[in-house]
Amino acid sequence: MTWTFTDDVGHFLDAAGASLAARPAENTLLLTVVATLRDSGPRAYGPEPPVLGWWRGADGEVAGALVRTPPFLPLLGTASAEAVDALPDALPLPGVNADRDTARALAARWPRHRVDEEHRLYRLGTLVPPAPAPAGSPRTATTADRAVLVEWLKAFGRETGQSGDRAERIADERTAHGGLTLWETDGVPVSMAGVSRGIVGMVRVANVYTPPEHRGRGYAAAVTAEASRVAREEGAGEVLLFTDLANPTSNGVYRRIGYEAVSDRLLITAEPE
Repeated sequence: MTWTFTDDVGHFLDAAGASLAARPAENTLLLTVVATLRDSGPRAYGPEPPVLGWWRGADGEVAGALVRTPPFLPLLGTASAEAVDALPDALPLPGVNADRDTARALAARWPRHRVDEEHRLYRLGTLVPPAPAPAGSPRTATTADRAVLVEWLKAFGRETGQSGDRAERIADERTAHGGLTLWETDGVPVSMAGVSRGIVGMVRVANVYTPPEHRGRGYAAAVTAEASRVAREEGAGEVLLFTDLANPTSNGVYRRIGYEAVSDRLLITAEPE
């Protein structure tokens, strides 16, 4: 019973890929981050190499997985109680991004900690597009939209406390697979929603953004519903998204169009004693 760590994505997927794929909703973050590392290289998230780990129980089966891409907090996927208990001794943790109970259990091992963010994972149930729909119509973003996409992705990062360093890469990658939807009125884009590449039948809606001057008109709900509809129509069995629990507006919007709560995650940073 031990944790094993590597910086080799292929080695990690050989060991833990099937375990992650067995529970795609709960492991959505790990699946998408690892796919990015596989497709874009080990420095996709920063100059330091990733840390990829998995836990094998007494039966030899993988029962826990972790991905760290510095400078971001380690991401912990589904993990047994034994795996969680053994993790701090196997790998020094600056903090963790994990489901609420697991994050709290790890934080209890640190002298001090702070909760940086609380996120809720939602799964699409029965889609309920806004009715009436706001003025305008949706379309898939193209390379011709790159400038506005990059601008909005950077603005989204500023508003959510994330780095905008990957805005160009995200715009290019998502445009290449048709994963960015725009809502526009009179030929002018007013809102966007992104969708990750499909992995084991799962996609995740992200980067939903409406510029301040266009808010309050239902565009975000409409563009998210359209991106979700297309994802399901193209065969996604799980259509997921995360919200910040500090933003009641976005949580309300997603519930109204058919998203149902699955679980909560905490981002917790360990602090010196």
